[in-house]
Amino acid sequence: MKILLLGKNGQVGWELQRSLAPLGELLALDRHSTEWCGDLSQPDSLAQTIDRFAPDVIVNAAAHTAVDRAESEPELCHTINAQAPQVMADAARRHNALLVHYSTDYVFNGSGTAPWSEEDETGPLNVYGQTKRQGEQAIAGSGCTHLIFRTSWVYAARGGNFAKTMLRLAKEKEALSVINDQHGVPTGAELIADVSAHAIRATLTDRQLGGLYHLSAAGETTWHGYASHVIATAAAASVPLKVGPDRIQAVPTSAFPSPAQRPLNSRLNTHKLQSRFGLHLPAWQLGVDRMLAEHLGDSK
Repeated sequence: MKILLLGKNGQVGWELQRSLAPLGELLALDRHSTEWCGDLSQPDSLAQTIDRFAPDVIVNAAAHTAVDRAESEPELCHTINAQAPQVMADAARRHNALLVHYSTDYVFNGSGTAPWSEEDETGPLNVYGQTKRQGEQAIAGSGCTHLIFRTSWVYAARGGNFAKTMLRLAKEKEALSVINDQHGVPTGAELIADVSAHAIRATLTDRQLGGLYHLSAAGETTWHGYASHVIATAAAASVPLKVGPDRIQAVPTSAFPSPAQRPLNSRLNTHKLQSRFGLHLPAWQLGVDRMLAEHLGDSK
C-alpha cells in the first residue's frame, strides 16, 4: 500500500510519520519538499504529484492555521484550506484512494454549552473556520472515499504549545491572566495520529466507514483550567515557578482582543467515532501529563 502524507513536519504530521509507517510505503512531504510538491499553495503541482505517486491513501495534515493572520490573507488561506483539498479529493476519486483530512472546531459558531455533533449546523466566525468548512464541503461533494476528522485545541510534545508557554511565563512573571470563557478539549497530536491509523485500516477494509467524525480527548476544560492543571503538575514535580495555580487570574476573551473572533464553545461530541471504530478516547489530562513528563524531563 502506498501512502502520501502532506504536512509531515506539523504537530499532527510529525506523529503521523510514526503511526502510518507500519501501514505501507510512506511518502511524507511538506511545503519545502523538492522532488515532489507538498506545497498546498500550489494546487496544480500538488495534483501532478498525486497523479505521479498514485497513492492508495492521501493524508492531509497540512493547513493554513495562523488564525489571526488569515483575516489579512483570505485568498492564500482559501487556496490552502479549500482549493487544495478539492484537488486532493478529485485526485483521490481518480485513483480510488482514501483521503484523510483534518478540520477544526472553528467551523462552529461557539454558541451554547452542548458538545457539537457531526450533524449540527456550522457557522464559522472567522476566515480560518470558513475556509476549513469549505474544504470539508469540497471533499464531501467530490464523491471520493474520505475520513474528515474535526479536532480541537491540538498540542504536541514537539515544538511550542500552550502548556510550554504557560510554564515559561510562570517562571518569569508574578501572576498570569488566562481566558476562562472558551470551553474545549486539549487533544494530543499523538492521539490523533494513532486514531487515524486505526481508522484508515478499518476504512480500507470497509469503505462504508468513511465520513465525517469528531476526534478529541475526553472531558472538557477552559484555557484557565488547562493552565491551572499544567502549573499544578509542574509544581508537584518541584519545578521552580513564581506563579502557583492560585495566582492564575481568570479573565474573559475580551481581555485579549484579536483580529479573528474565537468560538466560546469548542466541545466536540465523539460518540460517532468511538462507536463506529470501537475506540476509547482517554481523558485530556492523560495526554497532557504525558507531554509534560517528557518536556519536564528534557528540561532538567
